[in-house]
Amino acid sequence: MAASSSAAALRPVTHLIFDMDGLLLDTEILYTKVYDEICRRYGKSYTWDVKSLVLGRQAPEAAGIIREHLDLPITKEELFKESQSMLEKIFHTSGLMPGVSKLVHHLHKHKIPIAVATSSGVASFELKTSRHKDFFSLFHHIVLGEDPELKRGKPHPDPFLLCAKRFEPPAPPEKCLVFEDSPQGIKGARTAGMQAIMIPDENLGEEFRKEATLVLKSMEDFKPELFGLPAYD
Repeated sequence: MAASSSAAALRPVTHLIFDMDGLLLDTEILYTKVYDEICRRYGKSYTWDVKSLVLGRQAPEAAGIIREHLDLPITKEELFKESQSMLEKIFHTSGLMPGVSKLVHHLHKHKIPIAVATSSGVASFELKTSRHKDFFSLFHHIVLGEDPELKRGKPHPDPFLLCAKRFEPPAPPEKCLVFEDSPQGIKGARTAGMQAIMIPDENLGEEFRKEATLVLKSMEDFKPELFGLPAYD
């Protein structure tokens, strides 16, 4: 377990907020496959230099960043439309990440309030979660990237603050713990005044991990008691 913060600096929490793509669901591998396939057509590579900039962002914004950084000879709208068309055919294959089911069922059993804050829109969310309806029903609420109350997405704090507000009663940001895999998500959570655990892809550079309260290799390494939560039985 790699940590970027000493246990002494960790504060007890009462509410937990989870990212979805690459954190709860193993979807980032699908995005990589599709973006890389499109980029290769134009003699470009979808490298980690680019991927690290788009992780956690809403799809239209991600398409714009990829197009600009790789100077692709298509518009960002064309890239977005084609990538979404390809992704929609494979989103249903998304599986749960290691350790996720165990933790979420444990928290639900102990009546710890949990929610999801994702950049995904309604259509892609439905496709990605189609095999995991029971699992996602365990969350108190889910904030999507297209939420009408959401003015700005990650890396801004808005998704996390809105998510905290929707707990009943609303949760103070300082009592929330966020789980993220992306630098954009970590930045948003920390700006919102929340502690944030990062479970990054092993290829993500160290410079992108610095803002996290704690960095883990896998959800299987998470110890709830470090944040004042019930330990595993």
